[in-house]
Amino acid sequence: MMTDNAPDTAYRSGFIAVVGRPNVGKSTLINKLMGTQIAITSSRPETTRKVIRAILTTDEFQIVLVDTPGIHRPRTLLGQRLNDMVDESLSDADAIAFLLPADQDMGPGDKRILSRLRSNFSHKDEKGEWQWTKPVIGVLTKIDGLSRNELVEKLIEMDQFGNFSEIVPVSALEGDNVDEVRAVFAQQLPEGPQMYPAEQKSEEGIEETIAELIRGVFLEQLDDELPHSLAVTVDDIEYPEESESGDAAEGRAQVFASIYIERSSQKPIILGKGAENLVRVKKKLRTPINRIVGMKSTLTLHVKIAKDWQSDPKKLERLGFN
Repeated sequence: MMTDNAPDTAYRSGFIAVVGRPNVGKSTLINKLMGTQIAITSSRPETTRKVIRAILTTDEFQIVLVDTPGIHRPRTLLGQRLNDMVDESLSDADAIAFLLPADQDMGPGDKRILSRLRSNFSHKDEKGEWQWTKPVIGVLTKIDGLSRNELVEKLIEMDQFGNFSEIVPVSALEGDNVDEVRAVFAQQLPEGPQMYPAEQKSEEGIEETIAELIRGVFLEQLDDELPHSLAVTVDDIEYPEESESGDAAEGRAQVFASIYIERSSQKPIILGKGAENLVRVKKKLRTPINRIVGMKSTLTLHVKIAKDWQSDPKKLERLGFN
């Protein structure tokens, strides 16, 4: 017989959209919550270009963490498409995690995001105070540089800023308070069944995962101006044919990928002197790609020019930005 003091044992599941302006640590937090790399990370803003769904499953809950591109003022058609992706993710989510970095003041970009969330997911009550129509969790990131008093002040400021459903501080880099973030997220989800198999970690296919991985390694290597002009597609993966006994024949999987840039002058940046950039990138990718395809593999990269692709609807569609 269940008593009033019995713990809540109902299974919870749902989608949490993780939002914030560029470079507040969305992908870093998601990877830390997952315990493995799902989303690519970089110190450069606007790294995330796809909506990545990371699936965190326990015996008590299943959280689908939706890593969204940073909300920003769009300068290109690509920028507008990325903002549209965010809007769709927000409307489909059961809860929203709004990330604000502790090492920066809350600025115009944060106010724009708050205004956008309020216009879609809140109303004013009889006292004129904002009330959320779905849970919006304020997550204070990058707290490792704060003293205890500074942390308290920042949390108070954050509460006054957004009147969030919950507020939780975290340092994803140091792993500080990550378990509490996970618990707060789970508490804000509705009761419901497990939606994905327990072993599934992401909704992305192999091709999309490898393409993002390749782009992430290039981001680490390249000059600041280039990452926004860079797109990657995996065109084909060829596996060795099976023998008559059903075993895979000796050989490697062949992964063919295209690196798209906007101008021919960018090609030497991609290649590096004596193609040293390509060699370095392939070396870094060898082990993770082998793990993804389940065997040893060979990566073939082709550099292609798609002039002004960020503002060309047909090219955007071809590159997966529908």
